[in-house]
Amino acid sequence: MKYMILLYGSQQDYDVLSGRATDRPAMSAEQIAAMHKHMETFHQALAESGELVDARGLSEPVHARRVQVREGAPVVTDGPYPETQEVLAGYTIVECASFDRATEIAAGLVDPDAPGGYVDVRPVLEGVEDLAG
Repeated sequence: MKYMILLYGSQQDYDVLSGRATDRPAMSAEQIAAMHKHMETFHQALAESGELVDARGLSEPVHARRVQVREGAPVVTDGPYPETQEVLAGYTIVECASFDRATEIAAGLVDPDAPGGYVDVRPVLEGVEDLAG
């Protein structure tokens, strides 16, 4: 079974990562390198175990567009979104034996130094027949 682990952030998180201070200090080059190393090591271990399907980060919210339909017509809104608004920041897809194993993997993506940090884990549907369950 495949599971998607969804990682969240805000524009403020991207700003801090890019070296721009907000009400939080900018991350140092060493902190950024350590974060990238953690992610590389984490995903390499999943690749070696055969559980990694895909993993990607997403660009910051200022590069996003939201498309809605109002009165039958599409309405497009460009970013940026407010700094406090959570957005999908990236994902990891794993294929593993159980939901419990996917949850165990996901725990390795939660930053213990980020109070209130979390990720979501959701089964990936293979087809419309999976909706019946």
